[in-house]
Amino acid sequence: MQAYAITLLRLSLGTLALAHGLLKVFVFTVPGTVGYFESLGLPGLLAYPTILAEVGGGLALILGIYTRWISLALVPLLLGATWVHAGNGWLFSNEGGGWEFPVFWMLALLVQAGLGGGRLVLNQRIA
Repeated sequence: MQAYAITLLRLSLGTLALAHGLLKVFVFTVPGTVGYFESLGLPGLLAYPTILAEVGGGLALILGIYTRWISLALVPLLLGATWVHAGNGWLFSNEGGGWEFPVFWMLALLVQAGLGGGRLVLNQRIA
């Protein structure tokens, strides 16, 4: 049963990351995301690896490819998101979204890294 719970966590985190990455591409658009990063005082070029990490990392988690490493690789994105939302207060329902959600998401990724991939992982089939 535990392996299925681990799998559910992995699939949820992967879907969430993929959705956030695709949101940046299809809703906010890549130029819009670049502009948003610049409005925060970040280099606009940072938007590209962020989108790539969210889309690629999300797909890798969904497929179960190197789950521990991908989970750890996504943590810096959530540190950045926490920084972006820190001034908005704790609750994510605050205007501009608070830091509660990115911190929880980051902790869930760290838990996933500790637990591994669970069932239905592709990297075991490759090896």
